Amino acid sequence: MTLHRRALLTGGVAALALPNLAPAQEAPGVTANEIRIGSTNALSGPASSYSVISRCLTAMFKRLNDQGGVGGKQVNFIVYDDAYTPPRTLEQTRRLVEQDKVAFLFNQLGTPTNSAIHRYVNQRKVPHLFLATGADKWAQPQEYPWTMGWQPSYRTEAQIYTKHILEQRPQAKIGVLYQNDDFGKDYVNGVRDVLGARFDSMVKLVSHEATDATIDSQIVTLQGSGVDALICGIIPRFAAQAIRKVFDIGWKPALMFMTNVSVSGSIVMQPAGAEKGVGLITSDYRKDQSDPSWADDPGMNEWRDFMRRYIPDGELGDNNYTYGYGAASTMIQVLRQCGTNFSRDNVMKQATSIAPLEIGTLLPGVKVSTTPTNYHPIRHMQLQRWDGRSWVRFGNVIEGANV
Repeated sequence: MTLHRRALLTGGVAALALPNLAPAQEAPGVTANEIRIGSTNALSGPASSYSVISRCLTAMFKRLNDQGGVGGKQVNFIVYDDAYTPPRTLEQTRRLVEQDKVAFLFNQLGTPTNSAIHRYVNQRKVPHLFLATGADKWAQPQEYPWTMGWQPSYRTEAQIYTKHILEQRPQAKIGVLYQNDDFGKDYVNGVRDVLGARFDSMVKLVSHEATDATIDSQIVTLQGSGVDALICGIIPRFAAQAIRKVFDIGWKPALMFMTNVSVSGSIVMQPAGAEKGVGLITSDYRKDQSDPSWADDPGMNEWRDFMRRYIPDGELGDNNYTYGYGAASTMIQVLRQCGTNFSRDNVMKQATSIAPLEIGTLLPGVKVSTTPTNYHPIRHMQLQRWDGRSWVRFGNVIEGANV
């Protein structure tokens, strides 16, 4: 897929200028007819499997425009490729802000990439919303008031896995395989949060770089260290490699956990070999298309109808599409709350004032909500285990803040 610059202006609906609309100089990216929103994603490079998220967001805004837009305006959603490379992210973000003059930034992908622009967007007071990364650092409203994540924190996810390990195997030797950046280090920090003083004696850490060709040697090292509970904080390409390598060398850790951003059935589990991941544990806050319990679920039927109409060739087994649907639904709710005032200040005010919101692709009991002091829109997850065909949920929905 190539999404160089997508401008979704359909129909050319004109709107009268309303008296309470901020002047153009106070509302960048807003005209009488449109709202410009910017994003970056790995449309190429090692993390390009995530590019379907931007495809889904583009389609969601297309559907919104087909329904008449929002506040009398059409959404012009612009996505640039950063190839999951931080310097490129900064270059493309500056292009969006300074040349395209977008109203705000939405769902930019990646922890290292968003870290490269974190300070820049906050200095310029550009809303940097619902990022496609679960790093814990996106919820610092006092220091970075213009940045907010969307999905549950990676650090909270690792805390949940570590607590489960201690419940099942209190004396386990825990291995953590992580990408050597803020994304991966959140998993290390989450394990450390739970283990405290026991961390050094119980944990073996092995890292890799996003540019590595394989992680085979890291898997062999962990096996040789006597690890019997493995936590992986790695992107999809390496997740498939890890699942396959663990199986192929005959290693049978008692417990193996995979970050929930790298468990797509079609992108990770099938390429790894569906049978090779049996018993793998993850957590999620989304409904899984492969779970038969959602076959007649109204929310998932709504999502399937959207996919059929707007992304007919989309792979329904790729949970990045349910992710994108949820993130876009949240953003559209914020736009509707804005009324006709799409100034950056008001967009941020509404993004931090989301009353508990149900979205069709989220698990029962999981809602989106924010306040000016709580920048964690989603705080609940449920453990699930791969049975060779689909993810099977077990246990209760867990609120990360209580972990």
